[in-house]
Amino acid sequence: MSGVLPNQEIEKLIEVGSITSDVPIDPEQIQPASLDLRLGGKAFRIRASFLPGSREKVENRLKSLKMHEIDLIDGAVLEKGCVYLIPLLEELNLSPDIQAAANAKSSTGRLDLLTRVITNSGEEFDRVSSGYCGKLYAEICPRSFSVLVRHGMKLNQIRFRNKNTTLNDEDLTALHAQEKLVPGNAIIDDGLGFSVDLRPSQGDLVGYRAKPHTGIIDLDLIDYYDPAEFW
Repeated sequence: MSGVLPNQEIEKLIEVGSITSDVPIDPEQIQPASLDLRLGGKAFRIRASFLPGSREKVENRLKSLKMHEIDLIDGAVLEKGCVYLIPLLEELNLSPDIQAAANAKSSTGRLDLLTRVITNSGEEFDRVSSGYCGKLYAEICPRSFSVLVRHGMKLNQIRFRNKNTTLNDEDLTALHAQEKLVPGNAIIDDGLGFSVDLRPSQGDLVGYRAKPHTGIIDLDLIDYYDPAEFW
C-alpha cells in the first residue's frame, strides 16, 4: 500500500511495535487516517523555540535551553507567550519505507495554540523521517490565551505514509481540471498555492481578534466557555 496509511494499517504498526508507549494506546486515539498523540507527565519551560539539527538529540539541546520543569500529572498552566517542550507518550520505531507528518488538531489551532512536533536529529517541524526510531516531543507556545493542560491530553495528531505520493505539477493540473481543487484559477508552481480570502461575499467580517486580558482556558472543558469572553 502506498500513500497515507488508514486506521487498519496504523493498528498494524502498533501491533508490530512500530508505535509504542509505556501507557497503553487507547483505541480512541486511532482516527480514520491519523493517530492522536498524548502529552507526557512533564513539561519544560524553554528560552526559545529550537530544532535539534542533524545528528543531535533533543535531550542534549534541552540542557542549554531549559529554564524549569513543570509536573503535568495533576495539570499545570502554560502561560501565554512562553515556549514549552513536552515529551509525548508515544515513541516510534519505523521501518525504512515509512515516514510521518504531524499537525495540531483543529481544536488546538482554533485557540491559537502553536503546537509542533520535533524529533531527534530533526531539521523540520512536524516531519518524521523514514525509518525514525526514538521519542517524539511537542513544542507548545500559547499565543493568545494561557491554557491548563494535563498528562494524556491530545493536542497533536500524526499521519503515516508509505513511499512518496506527492503529485507533480502536471498531475496537479490534470486533477484540478477534473475535480476543481480550488475556486477560480489554480496557482500551480512546484505545488498548489492556497490563499486566505479577506473579501467576504457578504458583510465585512473576516476574523476575530483575541482579547489581550482573559482567564485561563482548561482544555478539558468542551463547549464550556463563552467565545465573547475571549474574542
